[in-house]
Amino acid sequence: MIRSKHLRFSASLAATLGFASLVSLPARAADKVTISQAFQSMLYLPFYVAMDGGFFAGEGVEVTKETAGAPAVALSAVISKSAQYSIHGPEWTAIAASKGAPVNVVANVVNGAAVWIATAPDVTFNDVKDLKGQKIVTGLMPTTSTSLFLKLLKENGLKPEDVEMTQVQLGSEPGPLLAGQAKIAVMYEPGLDQVVAKGMKVVLGFPERYGPYAFSSVSARKDVDPAITQKVVTGMQKAIRFMHAEPEKTIAIAKKQFPNLDPAVVEAAVKRMMREKVYPDSVDISAEALKTGMETQVALGNLSALPDYATFVRRDFIEKSLAAN
Repeated sequence: MIRSKHLRFSASLAATLGFASLVSLPARAADKVTISQAFQSMLYLPFYVAMDGGFFAGEGVEVTKETAGAPAVALSAVISKSAQYSIHGPEWTAIAASKGAPVNVVANVVNGAAVWIATAPDVTFNDVKDLKGQKIVTGLMPTTSTSLFLKLLKENGLKPEDVEMTQVQLGSEPGPLLAGQAKIAVMYEPGLDQVVAKGMKVVLGFPERYGPYAFSSVSARKDVDPAITQKVVTGMQKAIRFMHAEPEKTIAIAKKQFPNLDPAVVEAAVKRMMREKVYPDSVDISAEALKTGMETQVALGNLSALPDYATFVRRDFIEKSLAAN
């Protein structure tokens, strides 16, 4: 009896000590990273979903979001190591890499040429040649919307001087169009659906015209911590998967991120970009999408040659995130 009590006491003590040792172990601290975005943009919704939906946190990463105000500034933060990752067009990363910067891209964010042409209701538009002689509002260069518009003109036998371009600050394109100062505008979201809500019409969508297009991506230094980067890329992948599975919850996150916009405009913009495949199906960046996106920059003289896909796109991070999801 004494032995039995002793055994029960020993077992109880061991269990208690074991439990105490477990609860006394500190939880593993989350890896802290800074991601510098070029702008607060509806295009970057996969990033915001990864943050607000808890997908970064679920991978053990605590993200601080910084807004640089320009793509080059966001990438400079990565090069100088004041941020670990940046989000903007991959052309900025390719240009920097061509000049010797140790940077490449690790994940997809936007996979469609997210630019549209909107006109006043009374404008007749059958094809691009109808733009000749027209006054057209575009974003202030350098910006992809205007770069793509110039490419579109060239592909259709027109020159920049064949149209009257008025370049304005990004985001302010709706103003001149709605005020009647011009009847045509080249724009991003949410400006597009802001003018559509006021009766303007969409006459051309670049996402449909160009198909898969590496428009925005996550960039990093080549010497970035690989274990943490894998967590960031996997978090982005899970967020993108969530966006397609839960569109209404995705729209709710977008409304939270853009509280000063009309909720109806936010919803219309998100649905349009989902429908037209602006938001990617995954973090993968195909060779075709990169080539299409970079050819625009080569044509404009911003790049002398296309980046080498094998070294520019970190497929190791991408493939592991796809395998885990």
